[in-house]
Amino acid sequence: MLSLNLTTLPTLFTPRLVLRELHIEDAFELFAMRSDPEVMRFVHRPRAESIDDAVAFLTRAQDGQSDNTCAQWAITLKGDDTCIGAIAPWRIIPEHHRGELGYTLARAHWGKGLMSEAIATVVDHAFSAFGLHSMEAWTDARNAASMRVLEKNGFKREAHFKENILWDGNFIDTMVFGRVAPK
Repeated sequence: MLSLNLTTLPTLFTPRLVLRELHIEDAFELFAMRSDPEVMRFVHRPRAESIDDAVAFLTRAQDGQSDNTCAQWAITLKGDDTCIGAIAPWRIIPEHHRGELGYTLARAHWGKGLMSEAIATVVDHAFSAFGLHSMEAWTDARNAASMRVLEKNGFKREAHFKENILWDGNFIDTMVFGRVAPK
């Protein structure tokens, strides 16, 4: 079984980003993202209604780190420590050396390739430093942008589940993507 210690995450760098641990001070930016209907359009979780919802998200992320089942980074631009997104291998299953990739980005930063940079760096770190063997990512089948960024980062479509999620009174299809660590 994989042995992890995620209690302190290293800061990761891309050409344009700094990925650092989430802090309670990020609650306002997380609230802005998680309350934005467009950001949450394909996320099957309730939108944040108050800053308390963002604090609860932060608390779950920190609890996951303490339990060694989640490594959640804040996405920031180099030279600006403001949280513009979050990315994590979460739902890490140590006995299978597998984790699920989750991410979100503030709408003002869409379409710039930033999430692709973040995914490449976090997945590489999860494989090389954490020792994960594989990663998966689930996305709403209507979320073409998310599917493109996953495929750009070497993820392959593994499954298409028909109407497997009941959300807001509608049954939604989901796509599962996977990637195995390089040999």
